[in-house]
Amino acid sequence: MEENREGYGLTDGKILFICLILFVLLVLLPSVFRVSLGISHCYVKILIKMLEWATLQTEEGVKKQKALALENLISTDSFLHAGIIQREETSMEEEIAGRHQGCFNLADVMYFSKRGCEAVAEDEVTRRFSSEELVSWNLLSRTNANLHHVSWQLSVVWVAGILIRYCLLMPFRICLAVFSILLLVLATTVVGQFPNGRVKCWLSNQVQMICARLGVRCVSGLIRFHNRENRPQEGGICVANHTSPLDVLILATDGCYSLVGQAHGGFLGLIQKSCMQTSRHVLFDRSEMKDRHLVRKKIREHIADKAKLPILIFPEGTCINNTSVMMFKKGSFEVGGTIHPVAIKYDPRFGDAFWNSTKYSMMTYIFNLMTSWAIVCNVWYLPPMVKEEEEDAVHFANRVKAVIAARGGMSVLPWDGGLKRKKVKESFKEEQQKKYCQIVIENGSVGNGNVY
Repeated sequence: MEENREGYGLTDGKILFICLILFVLLVLLPSVFRVSLGISHCYVKILIKMLEWATLQTEEGVKKQKALALENLISTDSFLHAGIIQREETSMEEEIAGRHQGCFNLADVMYFSKRGCEAVAEDEVTRRFSSEELVSWNLLSRTNANLHHVSWQLSVVWVAGILIRYCLLMPFRICLAVFSILLLVLATTVVGQFPNGRVKCWLSNQVQMICARLGVRCVSGLIRFHNRENRPQEGGICVANHTSPLDVLILATDGCYSLVGQAHGGFLGLIQKSCMQTSRHVLFDRSEMKDRHLVRKKIREHIADKAKLPILIFPEGTCINNTSVMMFKKGSFEVGGTIHPVAIKYDPRFGDAFWNSTKYSMMTYIFNLMTSWAIVCNVWYLPPMVKEEEEDAVHFANRVKAVIAARGGMSVLPWDGGLKRKKVKESFKEEQQKKYCQIVIENGSVGNGNVY
């Protein structure tokens, strides 16, 4: 009798089988058939309610306890954002020429000194390379440590959140990520043995999209696609703003693309080699990436074949923190063809998708993603654009950039994203010097002005 009772119990094998069935029903099948069970939407709604409650608790705690550290933090943010550091929007030509009538004067040095001090106090460029500041605390352990002890209720929720994210979500996400990578490598190896044709192309697209959806589920991703009728078509160029390596996965969940970029080694190299077995991507060695003519040639050859997948390009060349769109490199807009703009906007309340590659390694960045609440974003497919007659590549790139920034609610900056790792080019400094000299020369003040 005791043996029969044990037979009806849950053994390790039965528990493993039940977990496998749940995994297939809740994760694998929805990814394969592109159906939503509504779990992610319910999860995000719960998070929104919890964060709203945490915000109210924080505000009440500040009023009751009058925490000096928090008051100093708020006053500092108010000082920076209330406009006490006043920036004049007038250009150099308007201010200097209007004030001195073009006459050279040593007092002009004060204009450049003032501009330099303003840049040091509040640099609009370098702060785009750090994580976006949040209005309220999102209960993540690595942000706003001063708020942990505002109230005991908030502390309890914060500790519970740590246990959920690190002890429940992170192990599941790691296992799902390992499964996704193994599935990608195995499936692409098998599909790569098929002869070239429609069957191989269809299987390749399905494998990549399924693995991409599984990859997004590894970070509890919730993506809202808008205007799907404008999705990039074969033979076109898809251009998007760049915030994170996740941008590729997010777009790949809704369509397949050929990627343009540098060939990597290690973990990324393994994924690249797996994808190259089934589809055609435009990858370059580090030395070839410097040859712009070679890059443009390969892109032009790719888009010439209307049967090939659209090329996905991030013209900024580096990750920006999703508050602005910086300069688009003109190379992508010189090859011709149709440009399909895409705007990607992340919601920073649930997790920080921005990858600050100068501060965090890839593994640290992945760990931060795995321990976030979720990654929520909106993707807008914008109407296709073509270069107009007598429009050069620079103006065309700026026009596309302005459309993407406007749709995503981001600011437009003319600066090169390369400033993330490099200093300002000498050519830009010389341009500003020539502009100042031109102001003086055009007013005929050389030799006649007041020189001290």
